[in-house]
Amino acid sequence: MQNSLVSKYNVAGPRYTSYPTVPYWNNEGFSLNEWKKGVIRSFSESNSKEGISLYIHLPFCESLCTFCGCNKRITKNHNVETPYLESVLNEWQLYLKLFTERPIIKELHLGGGTPTFFSADNLKLLLKGIFRDATIAENPSFSFEGHPNNTKDDHLQTLYDCGFTRVSYGVQDYNPTVQVAIHRLQPFVNVKNVTNTAREIGYTSVGHDLIFGLPFQKIEHVIYSIEKTKELMPDRIAFYSYAHVPWIKGNGQRGFKEADLPSAAEKREMYETGKKMLEEAGYVEIGMDHFALKSDSLYRAVEEKKLHRNFMGYTDSKTQFMLGLGVSAIGDSWYSFGQNVKNVEEYQDLVAQNIIPVYRGHILNEEDLLIRKHILNMMCKLETSWEETSLQFKELPEVLSKLKEMEDDGLIVIGAKKLQITEKGRPYVRNVCMAFDVLLQRNQPETQLFSMTV
Repeated sequence: MQNSLVSKYNVAGPRYTSYPTVPYWNNEGFSLNEWKKGVIRSFSESNSKEGISLYIHLPFCESLCTFCGCNKRITKNHNVETPYLESVLNEWQLYLKLFTERPIIKELHLGGGTPTFFSADNLKLLLKGIFRDATIAENPSFSFEGHPNNTKDDHLQTLYDCGFTRVSYGVQDYNPTVQVAIHRLQPFVNVKNVTNTAREIGYTSVGHDLIFGLPFQKIEHVIYSIEKTKELMPDRIAFYSYAHVPWIKGNGQRGFKEADLPSAAEKREMYETGKKMLEEAGYVEIGMDHFALKSDSLYRAVEEKKLHRNFMGYTDSKTQFMLGLGVSAIGDSWYSFGQNVKNVEEYQDLVAQNIIPVYRGHILNEEDLLIRKHILNMMCKLETSWEETSLQFKELPEVLSKLKEMEDDGLIVIGAKKLQITEKGRPYVRNVCMAFDVLLQRNQPETQLFSMTV
Protein backbone atom coordinates (compact mmCIF):
# COMPACT_ATOMS: atom_id res chain seq x y z
CA MET A 1 0.00 0.00 0.00
CA GLN A 2 2.80 2.42 0.92
CA ASN A 3 4.55 1.90 -2.41
CA SER A 4 1.31 2.48 -4.32
CA LEU A 5 0.84 5.78 -2.46
CA VAL A 6 4.39 6.78 -3.31
CA SER A 7 3.78 5.99 -6.98
CA LYS A 8 0.57 7.99 -6.97
CA TYR A 9 1.76 11.10 -5.15
CA ASN A 10 5.45 11.35 -6.06
CA VAL A 11 5.21 14.40 -8.31
CA ALA A 12 7.23 17.58 -8.67
CA GLY A 13 6.10 20.12 -6.09
CA PRO A 14 7.19 23.14 -4.03
CA ARG A 15 8.55 22.97 -0.48
CA TYR A 16 6.46 26.03 0.40
CA THR A 17 8.94 28.20 2.24
CA SER A 18 6.82 30.93 0.65
CA TYR A 19 3.51 31.44 -1.09
CA PRO A 20 3.37 32.34 -3.91
CA THR A 21 6.37 30.17 -4.72
CA VAL A 22 9.25 31.88 -6.53
CA PRO A 23 8.44 30.57 -10.06
CA TYR A 24 4.99 32.14 -9.73
CA TRP A 25 6.10 35.56 -8.61
CA ASN A 26 4.67 38.36 -10.76
CA ASN A 27 7.94 40.12 -11.50
CA GLU A 28 6.30 42.40 -14.08
CA GLY A 29 4.09 43.88 -11.35
CA PHE A 30 7.05 44.33 -9.01
CA SER A 31 9.41 47.27 -8.63
CA LEU A 32 12.02 48.43 -6.16
CA ASN A 33 9.74 51.31 -5.15
CA GLU A 34 6.87 48.90 -4.43
CA TRP A 35 9.23 46.73 -2.39
CA LYS A 36 10.30 49.78 -0.36
CA LYS A 37 6.63 50.65 0.29
CA GLY A 38 5.98 47.14 1.60
CA VAL A 39 9.07 47.29 3.82
CA ILE A 40 8.07 50.66 5.29
CA ARG A 41 4.48 49.52 5.90
CA SER A 42 5.38 46.19 7.48
CA PHE A 43 8.17 47.65 9.63
CA SER A 44 5.93 50.41 10.99
CA GLU A 45 3.16 47.90 11.76
CA SER A 46 5.26 45.28 13.49
CA ASN A 47 8.65 46.48 14.77
CA SER A 48 7.52 47.82 18.14
CA LYS A 49 5.16 44.87 18.69
CA GLU A 50 7.31 41.88 17.79
CA GLY A 51 10.58 43.08 16.24
CA ILE A 52 12.05 41.96 12.92
CA SER A 53 13.94 38.97 11.55
CA LEU A 54 17.23 39.18 9.70
CA TYR A 55 18.64 36.61 7.32
CA ILE A 56 22.23 37.26 6.20
CA HIS A 57 23.52 35.23 3.26
CA LEU A 58 27.25 34.45 3.39
CA PRO A 59 27.86 32.71 0.05
CA PHE A 60 31.48 31.55 0.09
CA CYS A 61 32.59 27.91 0.33
CA GLU A 62 36.06 26.44 -0.07
CA SER A 63 34.76 23.42 -1.98
CA LEU A 64 31.61 22.45 -3.86
CA CYS A 65 29.16 20.00 -2.27
CA THR A 66 27.34 18.37 -5.16
CA PHE A 67 24.05 17.86 -3.28
CA CYS A 68 23.66 21.61 -2.71
CA GLY A 69 21.11 23.76 -4.50
CA CYS A 70 22.00 27.01 -2.69
CA ASN A 71 23.58 30.12 -4.19
CA LYS A 72 27.31 29.98 -3.44
CA ARG A 73 30.73 31.09 -4.63
CA ILE A 74 33.56 28.55 -4.47
CA THR A 75 36.94 30.03 -3.51
CA LYS A 76 39.87 29.52 -1.18
CA ASN A 77 40.69 33.23 -1.31
CA HIS A 78 39.74 34.67 2.07
CA ASN A 79 40.52 38.20 0.94
CA VAL A 80 36.90 38.27 -0.27
CA GLU A 81 35.63 38.39 3.32
CA THR A 82 36.12 42.05 4.22
CA PRO A 83 34.75 43.69 1.04
CA TYR A 84 31.72 41.41 1.08
CA LEU A 85 30.88 42.13 4.72
CA GLU A 86 31.33 45.85 4.11
CA SER A 87 28.72 45.58 1.35
CA VAL A 88 26.31 43.77 3.68
CA LEU A 89 26.69 46.50 6.29
CA ASN A 90 26.18 49.16 3.62
CA GLU A 91 23.01 47.40 2.47
CA TRP A 92 21.81 47.42 6.10
CA GLN A 93 22.39 51.16 6.19
CA LEU A 94 20.24 51.59 3.06
CA TYR A 95 17.34 49.90 4.84
CA LEU A 96 17.87 51.87 8.05
CA LYS A 97 17.07 55.01 6.04
CA LEU A 98 13.60 53.57 5.36
CA PHE A 99 12.84 52.80 9.00
CA THR A 100 11.01 55.36 11.13
CA GLU A 101 12.45 54.03 14.39
CA ARG A 102 15.29 51.93 15.72
CA PRO A 103 14.80 48.30 14.61
CA ILE A 104 14.32 45.62 17.24
CA ILE A 105 15.99 42.38 16.14
CA LYS A 106 14.11 39.32 17.38
CA GLU A 107 15.51 36.70 15.02
CA LEU A 108 18.81 36.50 13.15
CA HIS A 109 20.18 33.69 11.02
CA LEU A 110 23.50 33.38 9.23
CA GLY A 111 23.18 31.08 6.23
CA GLY A 112 25.12 30.25 3.13
CA GLY A 113 27.25 29.10 1.54
CA THR A 114 29.38 28.48 4.59
CA PRO A 115 29.11 31.15 7.28
CA THR A 116 32.14 29.64 9.04
CA PHE A 117 34.19 30.31 5.90
CA PHE A 118 34.52 33.77 7.47
CA SER A 119 36.90 34.28 10.37
CA ALA A 120 35.43 34.70 13.82
CA ASP A 121 36.82 38.23 13.99
CA ASN A 122 35.13 39.20 10.74
CA LEU A 123 31.81 37.73 11.86
CA LYS A 124 32.13 39.77 15.04
CA LEU A 125 32.73 42.94 13.02
CA LEU A 126 29.65 42.16 10.91
CA LEU A 127 27.43 41.67 13.93
CA LYS A 128 28.77 44.71 15.77
CA GLY A 129 27.96 46.74 12.67
CA ILE A 130 24.41 45.38 12.58
CA PHE A 131 23.79 45.77 16.31
CA ARG A 132 25.19 49.30 16.51
CA ASP A 133 22.01 50.69 14.98
CA ALA A 134 19.52 48.24 16.47
CA THR A 135 18.02 47.03 19.72
CA ILE A 136 18.13 43.34 20.60
CA ALA A 137 14.73 41.93 21.58
CA GLU A 138 14.19 40.12 24.86
CA ASN A 139 14.91 36.40 24.41
CA PRO A 140 16.09 36.69 20.79
CA SER A 141 16.55 33.69 18.50
CA PHE A 142 20.01 33.86 16.88
CA SER A 143 21.32 30.91 14.87
CA PHE A 144 23.88 29.98 12.25
CA GLU A 145 24.83 27.14 9.93
CA GLY A 146 28.18 25.57 10.74
CA HIS A 147 30.35 23.26 8.65
CA PRO A 148 31.71 20.52 10.95
CA ASN A 149 35.09 20.61 9.21
CA ASN A 150 35.81 24.32 9.65
CA THR A 151 33.75 25.51 12.61
CA LYS A 152 36.40 26.43 15.15
CA ASP A 153 36.13 27.03 18.88
CA ASP A 154 36.55 30.76 18.31
CA HIS A 155 33.62 30.76 15.85
CA LEU A 156 31.40 29.17 18.47
CA GLN A 157 32.61 31.35 21.34
CA THR A 158 32.48 34.61 19.38
CA LEU A 159 28.97 34.01 18.06
CA TYR A 160 27.78 32.88 21.49
CA ASP A 161 29.16 36.10 22.96
CA CYS A 162 27.12 37.95 20.30
CA GLY A 163 23.91 36.30 21.47
CA PHE A 164 23.77 33.13 19.36
CA THR A 165 22.30 30.11 21.15
CA ARG A 166 21.54 27.77 18.25
CA VAL A 167 23.75 26.16 15.61
CA SER A 168 22.93 23.60 12.93
CA TYR A 169 25.57 21.37 11.36
CA GLY A 170 25.29 19.84 7.91
CA VAL A 171 25.99 16.14 8.40
CA GLN A 172 24.04 14.66 5.45
CA ASP A 173 25.38 11.06 5.71
CA TYR A 174 28.27 9.28 7.43
CA ASN A 175 28.91 6.68 4.72
CA PRO A 176 32.23 7.29 2.87
CA THR A 177 30.85 6.27 -0.55
CA VAL A 178 28.01 8.76 -0.26
CA GLN A 179 30.34 11.45 1.08
CA VAL A 180 32.65 11.04 -1.91
CA ALA A 181 29.70 11.29 -4.32
CA ILE A 182 28.46 14.53 -2.76
CA HIS A 183 31.98 15.88 -2.24
CA ARG A 184 31.46 16.30 1.49
CA LEU A 185 34.11 14.32 3.37
CA GLN A 186 33.74 14.78 7.10
CA PRO A 187 34.40 12.14 9.76
CA PHE A 188 32.09 11.56 12.71
CA VAL A 189 34.73 12.83 15.11
CA ASN A 190 34.52 16.31 13.57
CA VAL A 191 30.76 16.43 14.10
CA LYS A 192 31.19 15.10 17.63
CA ASN A 193 33.80 17.73 18.49
CA VAL A 194 31.80 20.73 17.26
CA THR A 195 28.59 19.40 18.85
CA ASN A 196 30.21 18.91 22.24
CA THR A 197 32.07 22.22 22.09
CA ALA A 198 28.86 24.13 21.34
CA ARG A 199 27.18 22.55 24.35
CA GLU A 200 30.14 23.23 26.61
CA ILE A 201 30.08 26.91 25.60
CA GLY A 202 26.37 27.17 26.38
CA TYR A 203 24.40 26.72 23.15
CA THR A 204 20.89 25.61 24.07
CA SER A 205 20.02 24.04 20.72
CA VAL A 206 22.38 22.06 18.49
CA GLY A 207 20.90 20.70 15.26
CA HIS A 208 22.08 18.16 12.71
CA ASP A 209 20.95 18.02 9.08
CA LEU A 210 20.56 14.54 7.57
CA ILE A 211 19.50 13.84 3.99
CA PHE A 212 17.93 10.72 2.52
CA GLY A 213 17.82 9.97 -1.19
CA LEU A 214 21.46 10.89 -1.90
CA PRO A 215 23.45 9.21 -4.71
CA PHE A 216 24.56 5.64 -3.90
CA GLN A 217 22.75 5.86 -0.55
CA LYS A 218 21.22 2.63 0.78
CA ILE A 219 18.81 1.98 3.63
CA GLU A 220 21.69 0.65 5.73
CA HIS A 221 23.53 3.97 5.28
CA VAL A 222 20.55 5.86 6.70
CA ILE A 223 20.34 3.45 9.63
CA TYR A 224 24.05 3.84 10.34
CA SER A 225 23.90 7.64 10.12
CA ILE A 226 21.00 7.82 12.55
CA GLU A 227 22.66 5.39 14.95
CA LYS A 228 25.74 7.64 14.97
CA THR A 229 23.54 10.72 15.37
CA LYS A 230 21.86 9.14 18.40
CA GLU A 231 25.26 8.93 20.09
CA LEU A 232 25.27 12.75 20.15
CA MET A 233 21.51 13.35 20.58
CA PRO A 234 21.30 16.78 18.91
CA ASP A 235 18.39 18.87 20.14
CA ARG A 236 16.78 18.98 16.72
CA ILE A 237 17.25 17.12 13.46
CA ALA A 238 16.35 18.10 9.92
CA PHE A 239 15.79 14.78 8.14
CA TYR A 240 14.82 15.69 4.65
CA SER A 241 14.60 14.36 1.14
CA TYR A 242 17.38 15.23 -1.28
CA ALA A 243 16.03 17.77 -3.77
CA HIS A 244 17.39 16.88 -7.19
CA VAL A 245 17.23 20.09 -9.25
CA PRO A 246 20.26 19.93 -11.60
CA TRP A 247 18.62 22.33 -14.09
CA ILE A 248 19.09 25.32 -11.77
CA LYS A 249 21.89 27.54 -13.02
CA GLY A 250 25.03 27.35 -10.88
CA ASN A 251 23.89 24.12 -9.26
CA GLY A 252 26.59 21.57 -8.53
CA GLN A 253 24.32 18.52 -8.84
CA ARG A 254 26.20 17.00 -11.76
CA GLY A 255 28.78 14.79 -10.09
CA PHE A 256 26.57 11.73 -10.50
CA LYS A 257 23.89 10.31 -12.76
CA GLU A 258 20.14 10.08 -12.24
CA ALA A 259 20.56 6.30 -12.14
CA ASP A 260 22.80 6.67 -9.06
CA LEU A 261 19.86 7.98 -7.00
CA PRO A 262 17.56 5.74 -4.93
CA SER A 263 14.07 5.14 -6.32
CA ALA A 264 11.04 6.90 -4.83
CA ALA A 265 10.04 3.69 -3.04
CA GLU A 266 13.54 3.31 -1.59
CA LYS A 267 13.47 6.94 -0.42
CA ARG A 268 10.14 6.42 1.29
CA GLU A 269 11.54 3.34 3.08
CA MET A 270 14.52 5.45 4.20
CA TYR A 271 12.16 8.08 5.60
CA GLU A 272 9.87 5.60 7.38
CA THR A 273 12.84 3.73 8.88
CA GLY A 274 14.57 6.92 9.95
CA LYS A 275 11.38 8.36 11.44
CA LYS A 276 10.79 5.22 13.50
CA MET A 277 14.37 5.24 14.80
CA LEU A 278 14.20 8.92 15.73
CA GLU A 279 10.86 8.57 17.49
CA GLU A 280 12.14 5.56 19.43
CA ALA A 281 15.07 7.75 20.52
CA GLY A 282 12.69 10.41 21.92
CA TYR A 283 12.34 12.79 18.99
CA VAL A 284 8.99 14.25 17.95
CA GLU A 285 8.27 14.98 14.28
CA ILE A 286 7.69 18.69 13.70
CA GLY A 287 5.85 19.88 10.61
CA MET A 288 7.62 18.44 7.55
CA ASP A 289 11.13 16.92 7.67
CA HIS A 290 11.99 18.15 11.19
CA PHE A 291 12.36 16.36 14.50
CA ALA A 292 13.07 17.78 17.94
CA LEU A 293 13.52 16.64 21.51
CA LYS A 294 10.76 17.78 23.88
CA SER A 295 13.29 20.01 25.62
CA ASP A 296 13.91 22.04 22.43
CA SER A 297 12.23 25.34 21.65
CA LEU A 298 10.96 24.00 18.30
CA TYR A 299 8.85 21.43 20.14
CA ARG A 300 7.58 24.06 22.55
CA ALA A 301 6.58 26.21 19.58
CA VAL A 302 4.40 23.35 18.33
CA GLU A 303 2.82 22.87 21.75
CA GLU A 304 2.10 26.60 22.00
CA LYS A 305 0.92 26.75 18.34
CA LYS A 306 3.65 29.28 17.50
CA LEU A 307 5.54 27.26 14.89
CA HIS A 308 6.27 29.36 11.80
CA ARG A 309 7.77 28.67 8.38
CA ASN A 310 9.67 31.12 6.20
CA PHE A 311 12.65 31.17 3.84
CA MET A 312 14.83 29.94 6.72
CA GLY A 313 12.60 26.87 7.14
CA TYR A 314 10.79 26.13 10.40
CA THR A 315 11.33 28.61 13.20
CA ASP A 316 10.09 28.91 16.77
CA SER A 317 9.61 32.67 16.52
CA LYS A 318 7.51 34.63 14.06
CA THR A 319 7.85 38.17 12.83
CA GLN A 320 5.77 39.89 10.19
CA PHE A 321 8.86 41.39 8.59
CA MET A 322 11.95 39.40 7.60
CA LEU A 323 14.79 41.26 5.91
CA GLY A 324 17.29 39.40 3.73
CA LEU A 325 20.78 40.89 3.45
CA GLY A 326 23.53 39.71 1.14
CA VAL A 327 23.73 38.28 -2.36
CA SER A 328 20.59 36.30 -3.42
CA ALA A 329 18.93 36.81 -0.01
CA ILE A 330 15.13 36.97 0.01
CA GLY A 331 13.17 39.37 2.19
CA ASP A 332 9.51 39.05 3.23
CA SER A 333 7.45 42.06 4.27
CA TRP A 334 4.34 39.83 4.44
CA TYR A 335 2.82 42.05 1.74
CA SER A 336 5.67 41.44 -0.68
CA PHE A 337 8.78 39.35 -1.39
CA GLY A 338 12.03 40.76 -2.72
CA GLN A 339 15.19 38.91 -3.77
CA ASN A 340 18.67 40.35 -4.15
CA VAL A 341 20.79 39.85 -7.25
CA LYS A 342 22.65 36.54 -7.35
CA ASN A 343 26.08 37.66 -8.56
CA VAL A 344 28.54 38.82 -5.89
CA GLU A 345 30.16 41.52 -8.02
CA GLU A 346 26.82 42.91 -9.19
CA TYR A 347 25.58 42.93 -5.61
CA GLN A 348 28.61 44.84 -4.39
CA ASP A 349 28.42 47.31 -7.28
CA LEU A 350 24.76 48.15 -6.64
CA VAL A 351 25.30 48.65 -2.92
CA ALA A 352 28.31 50.86 -3.66
CA GLN A 353 25.92 53.04 -5.72
CA ASN A 354 23.54 53.23 -2.71
CA ILE A 355 20.97 51.10 -4.54
CA ILE A 356 19.08 48.40 -2.63
CA PRO A 357 20.14 45.34 -4.70
CA VAL A 358 16.69 43.74 -5.08
CA TYR A 359 16.12 42.56 -8.68
CA ARG A 360 12.87 40.61 -8.55
CA GLY A 361 9.93 39.95 -6.28
CA HIS A 362 6.18 39.74 -5.87
CA ILE A 363 3.49 42.01 -4.43
CA LEU A 364 0.88 39.83 -2.72
CA ASN A 365 -2.76 40.51 -3.52
CA GLU A 366 -5.70 39.61 -1.26
CA GLU A 367 -6.01 36.12 -2.75
CA ASP A 368 -2.27 35.48 -2.28
CA LEU A 369 -2.48 36.51 1.39
CA LEU A 370 -5.47 34.25 1.96
CA ILE A 371 -3.95 31.18 0.34
CA ARG A 372 -0.69 31.91 2.15
CA LYS A 373 -2.49 31.61 5.51
CA HIS A 374 -3.94 28.20 4.56
CA ILE A 375 -0.59 26.85 3.37
CA LEU A 376 1.20 28.13 6.48
CA ASN A 377 -1.45 26.44 8.63
CA MET A 378 -0.97 23.11 6.89
CA MET A 379 2.82 23.28 6.89
CA CYS A 380 3.02 24.29 10.56
CA LYS A 381 -0.13 22.83 12.16
CA LEU A 382 -1.07 20.06 9.70
CA GLU A 383 -4.57 21.51 9.50
CA THR A 384 -6.46 24.53 8.28
CA SER A 385 -9.95 25.97 8.68
CA TRP A 386 -12.29 28.15 6.66
CA GLU A 387 -14.85 28.64 9.42
CA GLU A 388 -14.33 32.39 9.18
CA THR A 389 -15.80 33.89 6.05
CA SER A 390 -12.55 35.80 5.52
CA LEU A 391 -10.71 32.48 5.01
CA GLN A 392 -13.03 31.25 2.24
CA PHE A 393 -12.19 31.68 -1.43
CA LYS A 394 -14.06 30.99 -4.65
CA GLU A 395 -12.01 27.92 -5.65
CA LEU A 396 -12.40 26.20 -2.27
CA PRO A 397 -15.07 23.70 -3.47
CA GLU A 398 -12.84 22.76 -6.41
CA VAL A 399 -9.82 22.41 -4.11
CA LEU A 400 -11.69 20.07 -1.77
CA SER A 401 -12.91 18.06 -4.73
CA LYS A 402 -9.30 17.57 -5.87
CA LEU A 403 -8.45 16.34 -2.37
CA LYS A 404 -11.21 13.69 -2.23
CA GLU A 405 -8.86 10.97 -3.44
CA MET A 406 -6.33 11.84 -0.73
CA GLU A 407 -9.14 11.60 1.81
CA ASP A 408 -10.12 8.18 0.42
CA ASP A 409 -6.48 7.12 0.85
CA GLY A 410 -6.59 8.14 4.53
CA LEU A 411 -4.12 10.99 4.14
CA ILE A 412 -6.48 13.78 5.18
CA VAL A 413 -9.84 14.30 6.89
CA ILE A 414 -12.14 16.94 5.42
CA GLY A 415 -14.81 18.37 7.68
CA ALA A 416 -17.53 20.95 7.03
CA LYS A 417 -15.18 23.85 7.79
CA LYS A 418 -11.82 22.20 8.43
CA LEU A 419 -9.13 20.00 6.90
CA GLN A 420 -6.70 17.87 8.92
CA ILE A 421 -3.68 15.97 7.67
CA THR A 422 -3.45 12.53 9.26
CA GLU A 423 -0.31 10.86 10.56
CA LYS A 424 -0.39 8.67 7.47
CA GLY A 425 -0.65 11.77 5.33
CA ARG A 426 2.21 13.70 6.92
CA PRO A 427 4.76 12.68 4.23
CA TYR A 428 2.38 14.11 1.61
CA VAL A 429 1.77 17.53 3.14
CA ARG A 430 3.33 19.20 0.09
CA ASN A 431 0.77 17.44 -2.12
CA VAL A 432 -2.09 18.74 0.02
CA CYS A 433 -0.72 22.27 -0.17
CA MET A 434 -0.44 21.97 -3.94
CA ALA A 435 -4.21 21.56 -4.18
CA PHE A 436 -4.62 24.91 -2.41
CA ASP A 437 -1.96 26.51 -4.62
CA VAL A 438 -4.35 28.19 -7.05
CA LEU A 439 -1.51 29.76 -9.06
CA LEU A 440 0.02 26.32 -9.67
CA GLN A 441 -3.38 24.83 -10.55
CA ARG A 442 -4.16 27.61 -13.03
CA ASN A 443 -0.80 27.42 -14.76
CA GLN A 444 0.70 23.94 -14.61
CA PRO A 445 4.37 24.15 -15.65
CA GLU A 446 5.40 22.62 -18.96
CA THR A 447 8.87 21.86 -17.65
CA GLN A 448 9.89 20.66 -14.18
CA LEU A 449 10.33 23.56 -11.78
CA PHE A 450 10.44 21.75 -8.43
CA SER A 451 11.97 18.70 -6.81
CA MET A 452 9.87 15.57 -6.32
CA THR A 453 7.60 15.49 -3.27
CA VAL A 454 8.72 12.01 -2.16
